[in-house]
Amino acid sequence: MRLRTYVLRRAFLVIFSLIGLSVLVFVLSRVLPGDPALMMAGPDAPKWVVEQLRVQLRLNKPLYEQYFYWLIDVFHGDLGYSTLTRRSVTADVLAFLPASLELIAMAAVFSVTGAFALGVVAGRYSYKWPDNIVRLVSYVGISIPAFVLAIIFQLVFGWWLKWFPIQGPGHNFPDQLWHMVLPALALCMGGMLQDARIIRAGMVENKNKDYISMATAQGLPERTVTFKYLLKPSVIPAVTVMGLDIAALLANAFLVETVFNWPGFSQLGIRYMLNKDLNGIVALVLVIGLIYAIANIVVDIVVAYLDPRITLMERGE
Repeated sequence: MRLRTYVLRRAFLVIFSLIGLSVLVFVLSRVLPGDPALMMAGPDAPKWVVEQLRVQLRLNKPLYEQYFYWLIDVFHGDLGYSTLTRRSVTADVLAFLPASLELIAMAAVFSVTGAFALGVVAGRYSYKWPDNIVRLVSYVGISIPAFVLAIIFQLVFGWWLKWFPIQGPGHNFPDQLWHMVLPALALCMGGMLQDARIIRAGMVENKNKDYISMATAQGLPERTVTFKYLLKPSVIPAVTVMGLDIAALLANAFLVETVFNWPGFSQLGIRYMLNKDLNGIVALVLVIGLIYAIANIVVDIVVAYLDPRITLMERGE
């Protein structure tokens, strides 16, 4: 019951955060230089067409009234009209977002499994050669931007070794998974190595705790001590960062999707911005914000499960 109450409280706060984000995005879209009606109608449109469109979009109403009607439209799935694709922004989201989510899902799997594997190896053999290799790779990998890694992976594994395809989606499900490997790796590499370092740091710190020394003194196998007693408290900081890293994958996928010509929503987002498509940009920000909100709730649930004391602190106990 305590966990359920804790999750409901966090979800309530997330809803308020999303409302705040919607207010911020809407106000910015109205106060930025430029006439939204003129941008949608085009520079060569007659004045009466622009005025009619302004009335249709309720731009002649007070700002608070505009926001009220806009929010109702959003709740009904109406995100407006795209001047770039010449169709509903909602249709764009439904058409392009699944490809991005597929890429993010594979990147998340790589990120979580790689971070745990590298972090545990480095923490278990701290200050020995496996740890030194992981730390060296982490220093290099974290410092290289994702789009640069995307280009390097294309050149090495695509053009030179010819192990992976380097452009676009596949023709069937197994082929599509094979096409996603390189962009997913390029997208998650920085976050994966950073999370591995956090797990490693937690394990090194907790190795000196009394309960670990007691478990070791009782003659328990090193593997049991590591995975049963040491790993769980060591991964809590990493899980918090890991969830936000996974949520940030959509925002970080702009150039990676462009490099690999992946038909996702992030690549469309670049075109929205370059063409000053106001409704498309607003939808992009809202989608990213929603993904962050979902990731925050999932992280809170996982962390509360790993450390039940958090729910007690929420209750002031």
